[in-house]
Amino acid sequence: MTAPSDRPLWQLHQQLQSRTFTDLTHAFFPGMPHFPAFPDEVRTQTFQVDPDGFAVHRYELVGQWGTHCDPPSHFVDGARTIDDIPVQQMILPLVVLDISDRVRADPDAVPTLDDVAAWERRNGPMPAGCFVALRTDWHQRWPDTGAMANHDDAGVSHVPGWSREVVVDLVERVGVTAIGHETTDTDAGSSTSAGDYGLELLLLQHDKWQIELMANLDQVPEAGALLVASWGKPRGGSGFPARVFAIH
Repeated sequence: MTAPSDRPLWQLHQQLQSRTFTDLTHAFFPGMPHFPAFPDEVRTQTFQVDPDGFAVHRYELVGQWGTHCDPPSHFVDGARTIDDIPVQQMILPLVVLDISDRVRADPDAVPTLDDVAAWERRNGPMPAGCFVALRTDWHQRWPDTGAMANHDDAGVSHVPGWSREVVVDLVERVGVTAIGHETTDTDAGSSTSAGDYGLELLLLQHDKWQIELMANLDQVPEAGALLVASWGKPRGGSGFPARVFAIH
C-alpha cells in the first residue's frame, strides 16, 4: 500500500495548515453597496428547520453582486463566459499593488508605472500569469453605501481605480491572468461618473477576468501569496458572486 508520505498533494495540504489564510470576500446581503443601476438583492426563506426539517433560502440577485467575478463576456459579446474560465486559473500568484497611502490623501488616486517599477525593484519581476490586486483600503468603508460611492455636491464620485498605463502594462508586458480591486468598478469614480468604463472594457477585451469588491488586502503581503478564487458555474454566465482568499 502507498503510505500517506508518498502522496505529495496530501503533504502539501498538511504544509499549508501552518500558513495564514485571509478571506478577501465581503459577505453579501440585501441593502449592501452595489452598482446603482442594479436592483437590490431579494432574499426569502422558503423552508425552515421548524416546521419543515430543513432550511432553504431563495436568492434573487444580479451576477455582479458583492465580491464577484467578471468574465470577458461581461463587456464583450461572444467572449468567454464565467463557466469557460478553467479551474487552473483559480489558483494564482498574488501581487498586491499598494497605493493606499496616496488614496488617503487623494481619493481620486490611481496607480502609475512608477508604482509598478517600485514593486518590481523590491520583489523582482511580476510573475507571468499572476493576479494583481489594487490595494486602496477602500474596503474599510464597507458597507456604508455613501462612503463607498463618495459623491461630491455635484454628484461626481471620488473613488480610486486603475489607470490605463498600468492596465496596458499588466496585460501586455506582465501577462496577467486577472486583476482585482476593492471598489465597485475598474475605472476611477471620476470616469464612471461620466459614463466611462473604458479600462474595464480594455481588460475584458484582452480575454482577462477580474474580481471586484475585494476585502482585506491590507492583511496580505505585497508578494509571495497565492490567490484562490472560486464561484458558481452558471452556463453562459456573465458574472457571479465569488469566494476569494489568500494563502501566505
